[in-house]
Amino acid sequence: MAVLVGAVFALSFVCLSFILRLYHVVKTGSTCKPGAAGPVSVLVVAGSGGHTSEVLRLMESLSAAYSPRHYVIADTDRMSEEKICSFERSKHSGSESQFTVCRVPRSREVHQSWSSSVVSTLSALRFSVPLVFRLRPDLVLCNGPGTCVPLCVAGLLLGILGMKKVLIVYVESICRVETLSLTGRILYPVSDYFFVQWSALRDKYPKSIFLGRLV
Repeated sequence: MAVLVGAVFALSFVCLSFILRLYHVVKTGSTCKPGAAGPVSVLVVAGSGGHTSEVLRLMESLSAAYSPRHYVIADTDRMSEEKICSFERSKHSGSESQFTVCRVPRSREVHQSWSSSVVSTLSALRFSVPLVFRLRPDLVLCNGPGTCVPLCVAGLLLGILGMKKVLIVYVESICRVETLSLTGRILYPVSDYFFVQWSALRDKYPKSIFLGRLV
């Protein structure tokens, strides 16, 4: 009985320590200023279809200081890599373009059941953690694809372990007028900067930042 009580106490202590550390990492994130100490390594999560088009429009407004740029796409995405390469060639023509394209398993396919999506998300996390730990980006930029959740979790884990603070910047899709996407609802509490493109969402979610239409 004493062993069981000790195990429960130890597990409770570990969980509490993890939660407190996560709270500290999230709360201190807003004091970090990207680019204050030189180039900003950015990990960009590109979803298929409209998500990729929107995030590339966001990338158009970033200066060359955001380098290197690591784009991450789902392993079943057959179109985004070509769009990314075309964008990089046009955006950084005449200069050395420092970017990579990486693939991870998709967290959830369209119309996939919730029960099976738990398994696929854990599989994506298994690939995302070593990728993020290897790249060690300063900033993760995402705009809604489910693939970004395990990548953001991996970024948070870097901070929780005291290895590096990774800023999480989330931009909700322009098509979300009155409600957040599922990904947005998951990442809203832990994002350092959470942008919405409609004032109705800003009124519902006080932490969000409304600057009008971004894409």
